[in-house]
Amino acid sequence: MTYQPFHLHGGARRSRWVVTCDHATNTVPPSVGGGDLGLAAPDMERHIAYDVGAAGVTRALADLLDAPAVLSNFSRLVIDPNRGPDDPTVLMKLYDGTVIPANRAADTAEKQRRIAAFHTPYHDAVEEIAGRYDDTVLVAVHSFTPRLSGRHPRPWHVGILHEADRRLSDPLLDLLRAEPDLCIGDNEPYAGHLPGDSVDRHALQPGRPNALIELRNDLIVTPEQQAHWAQRLAPILTQALHLMDQQDTRTA
Repeated sequence: MTYQPFHLHGGARRSRWVVTCDHATNTVPPSVGGGDLGLAAPDMERHIAYDVGAAGVTRALADLLDAPAVLSNFSRLVIDPNRGPDDPTVLMKLYDGTVIPANRAADTAEKQRRIAAFHTPYHDAVEEIAGRYDDTVLVAVHSFTPRLSGRHPRPWHVGILHEADRRLSDPLLDLLRAEPDLCIGDNEPYAGHLPGDSVDRHALQPGRPNALIELRNDLIVTPEQQAHWAQRLAPILTQALHLMDQQDTRTA
């Protein structure tokens, strides 16, 4: 089978929603170190290599929203699709205390080769899907580790990341905060977006409403947990979009 740097899930669906998963897999393509970054298997199963559980949530959420989804098919340690090509962290040599052997000697030419082979095709696919309709709404699904090495535990179950365009994130945050059993992070565990990252590129720059959802990865380890969170999020997202449209109508 020919290697493909992204997967389309429900690509023919006609929907305002487009769901993305930048860090869907820990796959190392054969053209990078023969498919091996030199890390031990347990490290490749950690959050440093991919967003644990995010791919399953993405597919289930896209199914419930009857939306297309675009998922990466390469580890973030190969090249990070949630960084701009000029971002110094697009190719990581050290991540959360772990040295990446196959990246240690990677030079500018190797970085550019990986961008052309993996990063660019993934983003071209997202843009093709997102650009089909004028009223596209982008939802990016990520997960985060409960605790970085040497840091305090992270209490949030879900975080919503946003920048200045809060059309979708504000009603989404309000609805999630109304859930009595959840600890919700507003730009937690990370703040906003970076210039050139995936949401910036496909939502903020073209002016598309958007939200980036961060789920704590110990909550979405199994397929059952992933399906549960998709089932919980889908109606909340649908209601948030309805509230956003009502607000847009009132201010038009």
